[in-house]
Amino acid sequence: MKIVFATNNANKLSEIRLLLPEEIEVLSLQDINCFEELPETHPTIEQNALQKARYIFDNYGFNCFADDTGLEINSLGGEPGVYSARYAGDLCNAKDNINKVLFKLSGQQDRNANFRTIIALIINGKERIFEGRCEGFIANKTRGLAGFGYDPIFIPSGYKITFAQMSKNQKGKISHRGKAVAKLVDFLID
Repeated sequence: MKIVFATNNANKLSEIRLLLPEEIEVLSLQDINCFEELPETHPTIEQNALQKARYIFDNYGFNCFADDTGLEINSLGGEPGVYSARYAGDLCNAKDNINKVLFKLSGQQDRNANFRTIIALIINGKERIFEGRCEGFIANKTRGLAGFGYDPIFIPSGYKITFAQMSKNQKGKISHRGKAVAKLVDFLID
């Protein structure tokens, strides 16, 4: 089976390819000659994932899936949430986003958070949604060099290390994206 993963994020593509079985070949946007930025204009993670998948299906005709992920911090009222990738502004990077989170949490006792991923799948025009969630908390400072995004400050429940201190395989087994992908794989294999 060939399916397009509608993302321009090379880190996500690499993670997904590790999580999917060999019989599912994941094509990148470049593989289908899609070089434009995918739209993400909705106020929810679910709507953005569907918007990206629909864009690829409607404009390129490929069966595909897209994800959207948000870091939701309890004491910040669920921020950054749907704005996780651009929390510190449209021209920001992951370090800027992390610094903003750490600044806003300075002095906060409640550092509980969760990562939530929504995968929107479109096969032959039929849409399905899969959700993965990983509970945890925000570290006081960055730790680790692996991963991407907020990985250096997110410690999953039951662990003493951040996602950025884990191998890709270790993270994939417990992460929000890993859990959503497991549901996607179960559906595709059935």
